[in-house]
Amino acid sequence: MTDNIKATVFIPTYYGEDNLDELFTALYKQKVDFEYEILVIDTSSKDRTPEIIRSWAPKFQHFRYETITKPEFSHGRVRQQAAKMAQGEYVVYLTQDATPAHDRWLYEIIQPMERIPQVAGVMGKQDPRPAALPLLKEEIIRTFAQFGPDFGTSVFYEDEFIDSQQVFDLVTFYSDVNSAARKSVLLGDVPYQDIPYAEDQKFGEDLVRHGYMKAYAPRANVWHTNEIKLRDYKKRMFDEIVGVRRVGKTMDPISIPFVIKQVVRALTLGSRFILRDGQYSWKRKLYWLVVNPLFVVEKWKGVRAAIAVDLKDEQAIANQSLESSEQQRHES
Repeated sequence: MTDNIKATVFIPTYYGEDNLDELFTALYKQKVDFEYEILVIDTSSKDRTPEIIRSWAPKFQHFRYETITKPEFSHGRVRQQAAKMAQGEYVVYLTQDATPAHDRWLYEIIQPMERIPQVAGVMGKQDPRPAALPLLKEEIIRTFAQFGPDFGTSVFYEDEFIDSQQVFDLVTFYSDVNSAARKSVLLGDVPYQDIPYAEDQKFGEDLVRHGYMKAYAPRANVWHTNEIKLRDYKKRMFDEIVGVRRVGKTMDPISIPFVIKQVVRALTLGSRFILRDGQYSWKRKLYWLVVNPLFVVEKWKGVRAAIAVDLKDEQAIANQSLESSEQQRHES
């Protein structure tokens, strides 16, 4: 480990040309009193992603760039590979579509570990992009609001207060869209598991199970929303739920009446959310009032399919997977 590098910011990329310039610009503007490095591992992108990465490399004092093939990639494996390659004491994880919201993001994401020795992993806040799909926008706001106020840091750990699976799932909830962990822990008793999906949920659970603390740092916030087309949304949800099931989470079947209830909610409370959102133009509000409920239908169709599928039937999973579809599209 290079003694003067405190943090390694790792970004896995795959056809990421749309957001990388914005992301690297935000990283370049970070104001910290320590040295950090940028580490990028690209999965053989054939768009402008490699060109953009190479153009930014000379602008940073410490910047490394590796390329792997698609068969070499899994979400858990590449993140653990980054931990092994990292020169910093802390490994900071960002996805290619997550942009630090301000120039003190890097400082804030490692502060809980700097100040509290028992904290081994930190999850930063995600703020939805202004033009995001209302369904996602509302979910992101609601999800992160439950972990604590924006002005402070929340710490989570396992004890007798956890009296249900629901509470345990909240305590261990983790997203590596925007996160950081101690390298010593990643290379020690809590590595990222080599799994294709939901690697962050498994990591959060393993962290707490091993007696470490997990922190939520809302001041280390990023702009992030998964941009997804209506035709792909069912398959996207299918991938997410299959991934969660594969790491041992159990989910109750989703009934048709439940789906109908969610659509009604989208037409009522969801419509109210859209109308009150000052970031949408009136033209966009009218568009979302019509389209947002359709996304709700596709969401729950994907969830229902993912809960029903046999996890041993790889062909059935591949047929319904967005990730498999996108891989075939990129390879063709």
